[in-house]
Amino acid sequence: MTPMSQSTEPLRTVLLRNGTVHSPADPFATAMVVERGSVAWVGSEGAADSFADGVDEVVDLDGALVTPAFTDAHVHTTATGLALTGLDLTGARTLGEALDRVRAHAAARPADRVLLGHGWDASRWPEQRPPSRRELDEATGGRPLYLTRADVHSAVVTTALLDLVPQVAAGDGAPLTGDDHHAVRAAALGSIGAAQRTELQRAALAHAASLGIGSVHECAGPQISGTEDFTGLLRLAAEEPGPRVTGYWAEALASAADAERIRELGAHGAAGDLFVDGSLGSHTACLHAPYTDAPGRTGTANLDAAAVAAHVAACTEAGIQAGFHAIGDAALTAVVEGVRAAADKIGLAAVRAARHRVEHAEMLTPEHIAAFAEFALTASVQPAFDAAWGGEDGMYAQRLGRERARMLNPYAALLRAGVPLALGSDSPVTPLDPWGTVRAAAFHRTPEHRVSVRAAFTAHTRGGWRAIGRDDAGVLVPGAPADYAVWAAGDLLVQVPDTRVANWSTDPRSGTPGLPDLTPGAALPVCLRTVVGGRVVHEGRV
Repeated sequence: MTPMSQSTEPLRTVLLRNGTVHSPADPFATAMVVERGSVAWVGSEGAADSFADGVDEVVDLDGALVTPAFTDAHVHTTATGLALTGLDLTGARTLGEALDRVRAHAAARPADRVLLGHGWDASRWPEQRPPSRRELDEATGGRPLYLTRADVHSAVVTTALLDLVPQVAAGDGAPLTGDDHHAVRAAALGSIGAAQRTELQRAALAHAASLGIGSVHECAGPQISGTEDFTGLLRLAAEEPGPRVTGYWAEALASAADAERIRELGAHGAAGDLFVDGSLGSHTACLHAPYTDAPGRTGTANLDAAAVAAHVAACTEAGIQAGFHAIGDAALTAVVEGVRAAADKIGLAAVRAARHRVEHAEMLTPEHIAAFAEFALTASVQPAFDAAWGGEDGMYAQRLGRERARMLNPYAALLRAGVPLALGSDSPVTPLDPWGTVRAAAFHRTPEHRVSVRAAFTAHTRGGWRAIGRDDAGVLVPGAPADYAVWAAGDLLVQVPDTRVANWSTDPRSGTPGLPDLTPGAALPVCLRTVVGGRVVHEGRV
């Protein structure tokens, strides 16, 4: 592929040709013209000749695939940067290996006031328990350490960190959840200076761009990150080339007047991780019936239907998006009952037009799905959760039993009901990995919940734009923003719907743009270039 200018001013008119352009405007397109940051034309190689003399630059794709850039609809950018550059226990196979990593990290970072780490998951370890406080004290040499579980809804800490947060009782060393977790998290993340925070955010956005991600939805809030973190990220994204950042600030509104604070922060909405409940892994997702592996426990209810209704009504009347984090079936019941009460008060049409959203939405019943469709709620979901924790013997089955676990993440039923889907990662809970996310949705561990590769791809490109009220983007057609990625990919195939197995066709008579083979085990496409608004934000290598 020929080089392309990295300059940011002025925007150039560019002809890309001799490749494959994934566009509904022309399923056989091989070329595209970009002008003033937008797609100007998509078409065939023969027609491209007429544009060649009138553009600033011609890019020979050399057979590469061009697609819309991905949108990751749920990201925690600073935490992602920490996972990329710091102590990451995601791949630790045993408790002993995790402690060895903690020990090595502490030795390598003698100047850090607080050691920060992420990603332990005791459900995957033979020991089936998290590290104890005594073990962590020994591994760190008595230094402050904050170490989050993979779902980021609980954490283990050292005695030295607890000493910095006297309002949190020492307890028995069990993972901290709820208010105690929020308090130690604030103390730990408060040790990060402004310059370090910017570098973490820059690293995360650069990594996203290297994966063909052109937009991220930052899910922030007072219980997750401070306002300086949030506004600093939005400022960084505005000042430097990189993925677009749409920010959500998860703070409940009691009246329309409260919306002014959300607007002053630069947030797109009072949504994202506004916690109705917690997570299944930490036993804090709110359930109607107790956990199978924790009899008597039904999780944590942070907001009831009345609080949901007040928030939805206030946001709708103020003209901003509302949204909630809801995973368990009881939490989702509270959401749909609250949205229904808000619709009864201010009108169904107004609620539908606002495109409110629900993050995760895992333990859905048919009644919940019907309500999502009725109220036009966007389901912002993370298929990698199922890939990581689904299946007959996964964490979901441990927590809920196999019968209830099989109901989780019913993507096919959501699409059949007409519920808008937007795909994301919840990074660093699961890594930024857009093609892997599409694969996880298409090859869900529960076969009846699988969707086509094409549907999953659309939900991970156009779905994220629609979730923020932009129906004109996330697709390569004339007039759309020139947010696209160039890929080294294998043969492009068209998936043929089949209830028994994922079949594929190379027959061009289908008239449908092809996509890479995402069958489990097949190599995923490699990003050669990412362009946002007509500007290159990542240049890769084969």
